Amino acid sequence: MTDELPLTSRSLPIALLRAREKVMGPIRTLLADAGVTEQQWRVLRVLNEEGPQEPTDIAERACLLLPSLTRILQKLEQKGLIARRCHPVDRRRQIVEISKGGVQIIHDNLAVSVEQAERIRTLLGPKKHELLLDLLNELKDLET
Repeated sequence: MTDELPLTSRSLPIALLRAREKVMGPIRTLLADAGVTEQQWRVLRVLNEEGPQEPTDIAERACLLLPSLTRILQKLEQKGLIARRCHPVDRRRQIVEISKGGVQIIHDNLAVSVEQAERIRTLLGPKKHELLLDLLNELKDLET
């Protein structure tokens, strides 16, 4: 085994960051026009897709740290894109749900978002696209 670092072109962390930028670059413009950040968009997507839930679940599903999510939820609530309420059993906990305004943001930007995703799928080809998603999900689930 060598102590040398791999070339940046063969570094998994750098390759993942570069791929993320390639995918997210066009989406950032869409989100800026919609008045939401990438992180806010992820929270809205999770709530729209999976329904009302507790912040810890949102943080996990949206790939956010809980302290960051706290600030993001404050902003989304100020914008009227989410609503928070006390948990029905444990009043110390809260439930977050997407509002009509939040659903509208998703709806208004759905076509362009799907178009961007389809563009990447077309460029890679359906088989490679599915393989990439499978490999990334497998990587995420590895015990390290």
